[in-house]
Amino acid sequence: MPAQILNGKRIAEQIQQHIRARIDAHVANGHRPPGLAVIMVGNDPASEIYVRNKHLACEKVGIFSQLYQLSPLIPEASLIALIDELNAAPNIDGILVQLPLPAHIDRQNIIESIRPEKDVDGFHPYNLGRLAQQSPLLRPCTPFGIMELLKTTEIDLKGLTATVVGTSNIVGLPMLLELLIAGCTVTACHRLTTNLPLAVQNADLLIVAAGSPELIKGEWVKPGAIIIDVGMNRMDNGQLVGDVEFEQAKSRAAYITPVPGGVGPMTVTALLTNTLYAYKTLHLKTSPIVKMENQ
Repeated sequence: MPAQILNGKRIAEQIQQHIRARIDAHVANGHRPPGLAVIMVGNDPASEIYVRNKHLACEKVGIFSQLYQLSPLIPEASLIALIDELNAAPNIDGILVQLPLPAHIDRQNIIESIRPEKDVDGFHPYNLGRLAQQSPLLRPCTPFGIMELLKTTEIDLKGLTATVVGTSNIVGLPMLLELLIAGCTVTACHRLTTNLPLAVQNADLLIVAAGSPELIKGEWVKPGAIIIDVGMNRMDNGQLVGDVEFEQAKSRAAYITPVPGGVGPMTVTALLTNTLYAYKTLHLKTSPIVKMENQ
């Protein structure tokens, strides 16, 4: 039978309704809404789309969002000065710097200038370190969203053989940590991996974030596997494809994410969840310290 489609858009909608209800309850009790500052340097068209989608999602759930659109020529020191102001702002719970940044700005310096408790992207070394120690605080959004997506399959991940293709600090590396915490036996694949087909064939759970269109051939997929395709590649004809051969893989897998409409909406929803968590648990001193259900 063909794979069941993991509809990230539908699942994200359900989680966002829950987030909205929680925020409405806080505001009804006299608290301010959560606040998110989004910084975009330059006018990269893809970044503009991502930022717009995040703003609309914030608006939908009741999070105040403020966009700072800056010149691509802004000095690094000026960008850090703005982040310092937002670190101190009492109405801002999360700070997101949209990537990529211009070449003259050191991305790591910018990430580390954000206070860890406002790092709702989950990229700060402190937050990655917490994840590595199996005590996550603010979790990297794409892996966090994927874990929420996997919950909907109701499959126990403990003991599964998982393969992650791609080891970036944004997706692949924290994804490995999330899966280890979940009890999977994990294989990491990257550009130096010598037998990628074998690693894919062994995977009960396959997560691909390589940024290479249809890198993973459908014939490699283990029958009954769960496939999470993080890739988003625009072809010359305008078509969006993932890192996995979708139609061929769908005939072998048990579950598979579509591109688009799979991982993307869950990443945005994880950002909203992190912002609410930072607001309620880390910043809203008049509220009790209660760990969120999704954290």
